[in-house]
Amino acid sequence: MGKRAFNLPNMLTYARILAVPMVVLCFFLEGRLQSSEFARWSALVIFIAASVTDYLDGYLARAWQQTSNIGRMLDPIADKLLVATCLLLLAADTDRTIAGWSLWAAIIILCREILVSGLREYLAALKVSVPVTQLAKWKTAIQMIAIAFLLLGPAGDKMVPYWTQIGIFLLWVSAIVTLYTGYDYFRAGAKHIMEE
Repeated sequence: MGKRAFNLPNMLTYARILAVPMVVLCFFLEGRLQSSEFARWSALVIFIAASVTDYLDGYLARAWQQTSNIGRMLDPIADKLLVATCLLLLAADTDRTIAGWSLWAAIIILCREILVSGLREYLAALKVSVPVTQLAKWKTAIQMIAIAFLLLGPAGDKMVPYWTQIGIFLLWVSAIVTLYTGYDYFRAGAKHIMEE
């Protein structure tokens, strides 16, 4: 178990978890929550690197046959930590990147992630596995792209008009797909809940 816990795919997952406080630190470089251009570019670079590990750890684990229970457990946790932290930062930052109605998109995403995690834990206790669907993988990809746009936010607006608005649009697309995939998971798990 110890050997598998420290294989390369799992090390990439650990790196993604470590990226979470690093992204937060970028926004607090000036001693307070301040989203300067440097902070946003730094956060974006770290976020992209962390997002790449999300693809690599799963790919390498399957290719090298190094899948492990700890990897299966930590991979979705790492994703959720990264997404939730970035959404909270963007809602709290001085530029109010996520504000007004777009807060609802972030709330939908966060609520779904918590509810599905609870459902998975409940079903795991019943020895029921709920496989990740292809649409759920697309949901994660859209979320990551939306957050990347929003992390850069006003700094991106200086290069490309409507950069932040594109990020908000993608966040709403992600929220809609998130709702559907959440419904999908609950529909799949409902029969087991009823039987219990």
